[in-house]
Amino acid sequence: AQALEMVKEIDHPTCGQIKITGIPIKLSLTPGEIKIPPPTLGEHTEEILTQILGYTKLEVEKLKQAKVI
Repeated sequence: AQALEMVKEIDHPTCGQIKITGIPIKLSLTPGEIKIPPPTLGEHTEEILTQILGYTKLEVEKLKQAKVI
């Protein structure tokens, strides 16, 4: 796993040093790279609820108050 770089250690802005899955496909002319760290739990919840699922900001606030999200 180390030789193939299947597990990479990166700096996460809130979690510090973390291990993540590396890029599984290795191409010699166009190697992939990890450019940004993974999101934290719930980081995009509000965006998904409002922009994709159509919830209103009021509905999202109610979910927050009820500690659903």
